[in-house]
Amino acid sequence: MNVIKTELLDVYILEPKKFGDHRGWFMESWSQKKMEDAGLFYNFVQDNQSFSAKKGTLRGLHFQKGDAAQAKLVRCVKGAVVDFAVDMRKGSPTYKKWIGVELTPENNRQLLIPRGFLHGFVTLTDDVEFLYKADNYYSPENDRGIRWNDPDIAVDWNIADPITSEKDNTAPLLKDSDIDFVYQPG
Repeated sequence: MNVIKTELLDVYILEPKKFGDHRGWFMESWSQKKMEDAGLFYNFVQDNQSFSAKKGTLRGLHFQKGDAAQAKLVRCVKGAVVDFAVDMRKGSPTYKKWIGVELTPENNRQLLIPRGFLHGFVTLTDDVEFLYKADNYYSPENDRGIRWNDPDIAVDWNIADPITSEKDNTAPLLKDSDIDFVYQPG
């Protein structure tokens, strides 16, 4: 597995190796041992999957608050997305900075997003299936979001009129949120 540092502190692109022949292909999409060999220690406890029917669907920017915060390992298994992570850890050298990474079944890329980040994606095709692992269980009472078009974060989704949910459209702006992540160097 190829582990690539991004310009965001503690966010990595993972590229599993794919082996193919005339029958098809095989890929080890997750190995805790290989992650630990790379110095990345996560204990994922829940897998989630979403389906987006239309190109231009935007989901985000989401997080879980407090002790319910989640690290995520995300990938696209059908279609294509640009996946976004935004550092919300006060005191981090990359605080309020964001990246977007294209994820497709063809490029096999996965994005590893630690706790303390906002997460979202926009679909580049119809019929997108998106999978992610989380290192903490979903907690409805700690489920939060920041408005996807918040000018204080200014994510460039590269789309004029996305398909969004009511929940994402009415999420608070960062300045009005109860987000309280703090960077812990180490």
